[in-house]
Amino acid sequence: MVQAYILIQTEVGKATAVAESIAKIPGVLTAEDVTGPYDVIVRAEAESIDELGRMVVARVQQVEGITRTLTCPVVRL
Repeated sequence: MVQAYILIQTEVGKATAVAESIAKIPGVLTAEDVTGPYDVIVRAEAESIDELGRMVVARVQQVEGITRTLTCPVVRL
């Protein structure tokens, strides 16, 4: 299982709607509004890094109001 944090920038005033929409996507563990350079932080998991990439591109990035994403896979050192 691969887990990642997805840092999301949204259009002004869209953070709550984006977080609520993303929270419904299968594989998303949490989606929360935050302050700072990003508007929403998501924790997600998938069976493989390829599946995670497909989730981000096909599902997360398609949510209306998102302007940019940054995916940070979790590593176990």
